[in-house]
Amino acid sequence: MTAYRVLIPALALLAACSQPQASSAQVPGLAQPTRSPPASAMAMKSSFSPVVKRAAPAVVNVYSRRVVRQRVDPFWDFFNGGTGMPRERVEQSLGSGSIVRADGVILTNHHNIEGAQEVMVVTADRREWPATVLLDDPRSDLAVLKIDTKGERLPVLAIDDQEQLEVGDLVLAIGNPFGVGQTVTNGIVSALARSNVGITDYSFFIQTDAAINPGNSGGPLVDMDGDLIGVNTAILSRSGSSSGVGFAIPAATAKQVLSAAFGGSHSVVRPWLGARGQTVTGEIARSLGMTAPRGVLVADVWPGGAAARAGLREGDVIVAVAGQPVNDEGAVTYQFGARRIGESVPVTILRNGREQTLTIRAEEAPNTPASDERTITGRNPFSGATVVNLSPAAADTLGIDAFAGQGVLVTRVAAGFAQEAGFQPGDFVREVNGREIRTVRDLSTALSSNARAWRVTVERGGRRISADFRT
Repeated sequence: MTAYRVLIPALALLAACSQPQASSAQVPGLAQPTRSPPASAMAMKSSFSPVVKRAAPAVVNVYSRRVVRQRVDPFWDFFNGGTGMPRERVEQSLGSGSIVRADGVILTNHHNIEGAQEVMVVTADRREWPATVLLDDPRSDLAVLKIDTKGERLPVLAIDDQEQLEVGDLVLAIGNPFGVGQTVTNGIVSALARSNVGITDYSFFIQTDAAINPGNSGGPLVDMDGDLIGVNTAILSRSGSSSGVGFAIPAATAKQVLSAAFGGSHSVVRPWLGARGQTVTGEIARSLGMTAPRGVLVADVWPGGAAARAGLREGDVIVAVAGQPVNDEGAVTYQFGARRIGESVPVTILRNGREQTLTIRAEEAPNTPASDERTITGRNPFSGATVVNLSPAAADTLGIDAFAGQGVLVTRVAAGFAQEAGFQPGDFVREVNGREIRTVRDLSTALSSNARAWRVTVERGGRRISADFRT
């Protein structure tokens, strides 16, 4: 009986499994996949080849070289027969670039040529050309190079900053990964408007899953028309190789840098809003009576700046700049900074639960007070330090927060007493021997005395630190 009872459910289960199942086509409301063979032999041969043939001839390799002095351990150097003197070491960098003007103007990444003493470009036909740097913009991680073609017209890559990219659009990345030679990878636009990813100060990236590896930096991200829509610049990876998360600088930023270079400038001047904000979180949204978190809450407005004159106030929520939605401070900085100087920019805000639009003039950051940059020398605690009067313009050039404070800022510390004393870039000098320091001139006057004992107060990270020194 026991065996009989076991067999009955087993047989029932087998019978159920042997019955034909209802196909998905028989289930009402369930969408069905559709499959069809290629409509023609041409469709079977669909390829990115026409796009590559159009774009690849204008893609180059960029090589840079610099010599660095390397300090050596005197103990080990002695036992290895060394002289104890610093050694020179050659550092090389490999990247990619795009020819954007037929007379030899090339767009690449700043980090490909940073600190380089020699820059070489290799065109698609394997010719080598020495290059000069027309403009280097660390904030956007872009650089503009020029090679002397002696009148020869080179193939160029058109820059399309007008196309309305959408997530899912097909793209190609072209460059020279690992130095193996020109390589093309394909993928899609994975995301748009990526900011605050810790790559550059001035960032608003296109994210793509097209494989980008070391050596691809500076190469183009192109659309299906073969036009440059971005400059490949970075990846997120735990291994150092592509993990399908790459970032490209948008064409609009590239055009802004190129326009400055073509105008003869050695730097890029961008409009400065004159306001600082923070992302609206769920908690902030609830406190403001918003139905959902969006936009950027204005925390500070620079007195007398463009935003202040247009009526922007602390507590306003910026939700769009020039018609483009913004949800973090990086997006606000990018969208406003991408406008032309003198342009009137519509900025949409929420105030007291109501949406309204302010018109803010795109202006340069004010250079008041004048920076008066000086490198301190002499027998004093700041010998070897470079200092400036901090203004919005100086802060913008240095890539720091203009709202961090006012006064005399240490920007660099070279070998000297200042380095040994522990001063750091970012320190504000507040007092020297009881004298308040408001300007670089104040500091220079205070340090001109023949004192041997010094009491110095600096502000670091919002905290005041005092120390005594003897020189």
